[in-house]
Amino acid sequence: MRIAIHAFDGVTMFHLAAPQLVFGEVTKLGLGTWTTHLWSSDGKGITTAEGYAIAGLGGPETTVGADLVVVPSWHESLTRADDGLTDVLNSAHRTGSVVVGLCLGAFPIAQAGLLEGRSAVTHWSATDALAARHPGITVDSGVLYIDHGDVLTSAGTASGIDACLHIVRKHLGVRSANRVARSLVVAPHREGGQAQYIERPVINADTDASVAEVLAWALTCLDQPLTLEDLAARATMSRRNFVRRFREATGTTPARWVTDRRLDEARLLLETTDWGVDRIAQACGFGSPVTLRQNFAARFATSPAGYRRSFRAQAGV
Repeated sequence: MRIAIHAFDGVTMFHLAAPQLVFGEVTKLGLGTWTTHLWSSDGKGITTAEGYAIAGLGGPETTVGADLVVVPSWHESLTRADDGLTDVLNSAHRTGSVVVGLCLGAFPIAQAGLLEGRSAVTHWSATDALAARHPGITVDSGVLYIDHGDVLTSAGTASGIDACLHIVRKHLGVRSANRVARSLVVAPHREGGQAQYIERPVINADTDASVAEVLAWALTCLDQPLTLEDLAARATMSRRNFVRRFREATGTTPARWVTDRRLDEARLLLETTDWGVDRIAQACGFGSPVTLRQNFAARFATSPAGYRRSFRAQAGV
C-alpha cells in the first residue's frame, strides 16, 4: 500500500503525523508493507503551525500510482485550495487512488467536486461552512467518518485516527486493526459521533467505571442473550438511569453497542475460521443465520459470505 500525504504551510504536527503513525505501524508490526510519502503542491518544504520546517518533500508526482491520497487537514481559515491541488486530487481519483480528507481536509476534496451528490463529514465547527459552500453535499455531523469506497472523509482531529484504523480494518481485517490500535494504545473502534466529544460534561468516575465493567463483562458472553435488563442489573442501575449513563459514556445505546460488538466478532470469525454462518450466528449471539445476515447487510452492505470472499482476496488467502 502506497500512501501520499499532502503537507502544506500551517498544517499542525498532529494532523500530519496521525496517518503516518497509524499506517507506519502496519509495516512496523509486520502486517503489510505500507509506505507513507509526504508531498506539497510545489514540491518545496513547508512550515508547520508550530513553526517547524519540514524539507525533503515530494511534489504532485508523488501521488501517481498511490493507493491512497490523503489530505490530513486544511487551513482553519477555510481558504479555497488552488487549482493545482484540486487538479492533483481529481487526477489521482480518476486513475484509481482512494482520496481521503481528514478533518478540514474535506474542504479541498469537496472543492475538487469529488463529494458532489454524496454525504461527507468534517470537523464539527466547520460543518455549516461546508454545507453552505457546497449545497450539493449532504453534511453529516453525527458520525466520525464516512467511506464511499473511492472517497473518505472524517470528523475533527482525533477522528482522523479512527478513519485510518478503519482503512486498516477494511484492507487487513479486524485482528490487524486491533493490533495496530493496541500498539498505539487507542480504541480500535470508537462508538458514537463527534457530538459525543463536543463540550460534553465530565462523566462521574464511579458511573463510568460501572459502565466500563458492564462492557467488559458483555464482551465475554456475546453468545448469550444480553437484554437491557441484563445489562442494567449488572450495573446495579435502573433501566432508565443505565441507558442515560451508557449513552453519556459511549455515545450510543446499549442495544446498538451489543449489536456492533456481535458484528465485530462475526467479522473476526469470518476472517479467521472456516465456520459456517449458522455456527458463527450462534457464537455471536444472533440466534439465527437470518438475523446475522440481516444485521450484517445493514451494517456492511454485503453478506457474511461476500465479506469472507472479499477479505480473503485482499489478504491473498
